[in-house]
Amino acid sequence: MTEILHERPREKLARLGAQALKDKELLALLLRTGFKGKNSSELADEILSERDLTSFLNLPFEEMSRIKGIGASKASVIIAGFEISKRAICTDDRILIKNARDALVHLYDIRKKQKEHLVVLYLNARNELIAKECVSIGTNNANIAHPREVFEPAVRFCANSIIIAHNHPSGDPSPSTQDLEVTKKLIDSGKILGIEVLDHIIVGYNKHYSISEKSKNIFTSK
Repeated sequence: MTEILHERPREKLARLGAQALKDKELLALLLRTGFKGKNSSELADEILSERDLTSFLNLPFEEMSRIKGIGASKASVIIAGFEISKRAICTDDRILIKNARDALVHLYDIRKKQKEHLVVLYLNARNELIAKECVSIGTNNANIAHPREVFEPAVRFCANSIIIAHNHPSGDPSPSTQDLEVTKKLIDSGKILGIEVLDHIIVGYNKHYSISEKSKNIFTSK
């Protein structure tokens, strides 16, 4: 679906869901207002031009509240919201992952890594998250993963299925020929072990590519 030009973050959220928003759009919604001469979107853009989102959210209250346009009130709301999200992820022992968007919540930490990180989400028969592991770290443009590195934890955790993910340091999540070949190899290995590969997600800065959604033939081929 073509993105609507000049669509406001709130309208985009209502149309596509929060997962579709860029970091600066989410932050602009939390800020709600800017200050004279700078609206919330411009303020969010300025903040994230100086530091990434994770660094900003981890700022101490005193430091965050001193940023022009934020102040004590907005800093309190932002920090409280971040804490709630951390607690929800850490305390929920029944995290369901049904699709790529569900998985992305657990993959934000690899988006801007300067080397390729191969992460696997291990799921039980009810698609509940059992574990998340980084099984391989490559170079700035390559990550060679052997099936045993991916499936050894799956056997150990008695996983029923897995979702594979890795980042592209370039920020562009478009799959390479090697990405597609590795996906097919892992799918075939999983069939031998009786462990289904549900998806291979490539993570960019603000975009992702789900191979199961966009290259379905790899998952349906015999």
